[in-house]
Parts: sequence; C-alpha cells; structure tokens
Amino acid sequence: MVQPPRRDGPPSVHHVAAQAGVSLATVSNVLNHPERVREATAARVHAAIADLGYTPNRNARALVSGSTRSIGLVVSSLQNSLFSDVLNGAQLAARAREFTLLIASSENDLQAQGDHLAYLESTRTSGVLLATMEESRDQVERTRRHGHPVVYVNYEPAEVDACSVIVDNEQAGYIATEHLIERGARRIGFVSARPDLQPVSRRRAGVLRAIAAHPGVTLVDVDAGEIDPPGGTDAGARIARMPEGQRPDGVLGVTDLLAMAVVTELRAAGIRVPEDIPVSGCDHNSIAWGGAVPLTSVTMHGSDMGRVAVDLLLTELTDPPGEHVHRTVVLGSELVPRESTLGREAAAAHRARMAATPTDPRRSEP
Repeated sequence: MVQPPRRDGPPSVHHVAAQAGVSLATVSNVLNHPERVREATAARVHAAIADLGYTPNRNARALVSGSTRSIGLVVSSLQNSLFSDVLNGAQLAARAREFTLLIASSENDLQAQGDHLAYLESTRTSGVLLATMEESRDQVERTRRHGHPVVYVNYEPAEVDACSVIVDNEQAGYIATEHLIERGARRIGFVSARPDLQPVSRRRAGVLRAIAAHPGVTLVDVDAGEIDPPGGTDAGARIARMPEGQRPDGVLGVTDLLAMAVVTELRAAGIRVPEDIPVSGCDHNSIAWGGAVPLTSVTMHGSDMGRVAVDLLLTELTDPPGEHVHRTVVLGSELVPRESTLGREAAAAHRARMAATPTDPRRSEP
C-alpha cells in the first residue's frame, strides 16, 4: 500500500495527488491545462484542493516562467491621499486583468525607493508603477535592464524614455492662483519647498503664468524648507508676523498639508481665513477636506492615474518586442473651492449648486 506523503508543513501538490488518487502530472494539468483532463478527474482534484486548503506555489511558477502575474507599485508617500487614490485605481485595474498589486512607500527617500524596486525585482514581478517625485534614472534603468518594464505615475521623465501618466501640475498651480486673484488677492504668497521636485516646479510655473496675466498682482515667495506640515507651520508663523502692508493677501500652498498648517498658524495669530487671507492648497489631499476650515484645492485624479498606469504597463508587456512606443498621458485638473477661500456661507451655496448639477464621473471627491 502506498503511504501518503508526510504533512510537516502546508499542503503540497504531492498531498493533492495522493488524496485525489492521481499523478503529479495530472494535478499540474488540472491547474495549468484543464482542457487536457477529463471532467470527473478534474472534479476529484479540485475536491482534494478544497479539502486540503492547497494553494499553488507562485514562487515556483515564477522560477519556471520568469515572472508572476503581479505588478509592483512604489509611491512617494501614503500620507498624501493622492497616492492612496493612485493605489486604489491601480489595484482595481490590476484585479480586472487578473494581476496582483504589490505596494511599497518610500516616504520621499530615494534610497528606500531603490531598495523597494530591488525587492520587487526579486519577486519576479511582471512590471512596476513608480510614483516618484524626482528623477530616478539609474534605478529605473537597472530595473528595466533586468526585464521589468517601468511606468512613471505623477512624474514625466526627462532622462528616460518610458511611459508615464501625469496630471497637469502647471495647470493646477495656474487655476488655484487665478481663483485667489478672483477673490481679490493682489499679493500671492506661494508657500513651497524642494523646487527640485517636478510637481513643485511645475505648479510654481503655473502660479507665475497666472500672475503674469494680471498687472498689479505680485508674488511673495515663502520658503517652507520642507513640504511636510512642520514647514507649513513655520511658514504660517512667518506670514503672520509680517507687517500688514507687506503680508500676502492670498496664500497658495504647493501641497495641501502645507496649506493646512498655514491656516492653523494664521488663525492662531488672530488672522481670519478667508476674510483676511484666503488660502488654497494644490493637491486635493482628503485630509484637508474637513476640519474647522475645509481647504480649497485642485483635483489630481489619482484613481484615474493608477488605472491608466496599469493599462500602459500591460500594453508594454504584451506589445511585440521592439514595437512598443512609449507615451505620456496627461490628465486635466479642476478647482474644488471650499471654506478656506469662499467662507462658510458661500461654500455651502457652492456645494448646493454642485449637488444639483449632474455628477462629473471624473470627480474624485464624494
């Protein structure tokens, strides 16, 4: 009598074969080529799989095929809901195509980003979506040399020929500044940091374009030192200490987290927002939608970016060798005005008008 294999760990294909009374080759065919197996035999194998709780060894399959049906996603930071939205859109798109999404956050650390890319290579992932804030040529070229295509998200590479999907960050800076000017601001305080980061530099270009279109409107640069809330706290305190005649009468934070911190400091100093100084953000971070003064911002369509990025990656994976043409997809952006620039009553009236308007399917705010 043939003894069943020992169970010293999770069930294996050997246990499935023994319980179903078939060969290892038959189990393999049921899993990979079911058309080769009689229906009754396949039913016995599936019953054994269900009874034992067996799951195929994906790593073993990857060693044979050279890749898995998985996609890596490396984002700059999950503190910003833009990247959470990217994750959500990418995951839905990947699942619809029967791919698994593996996620990592570099927390704005280039070395950590490189480590994550190297790990994803080791898992034999099919390809990588990279939501970076700065040029990553060496890391990306290494990943691609090892057979893993890379699609940039929220970044347009200048030094690498690769697919990318971006939001129009210059347009985001432009429309946020236009809104402040429409609210009566003539000294626009631009609170920012890290001009080496592409989204920052492009939003600034939009700010300058809007100001140039309005004679008499001037720019007040406020260097926050960093793009995280502590930088906004320092910037807000400095703005509050400025003489009233020199102080910005409208403020745009290059990120919503900076703008939120500015609002807090201005109000702590007795400066009303928006009555004295309207304040806007620029990247639609959901953290800023609530609170004492909900923040005006600009949509980034993160979920759409994630979905498009998966489509670009899978197209590159399936195009014949040498025939793929890299392209950049640019998504638009729209202003979402709230209390920080409109005031409570006007913001409530705006929400009522929007509720009575047919919903734009691209709006990411509930």
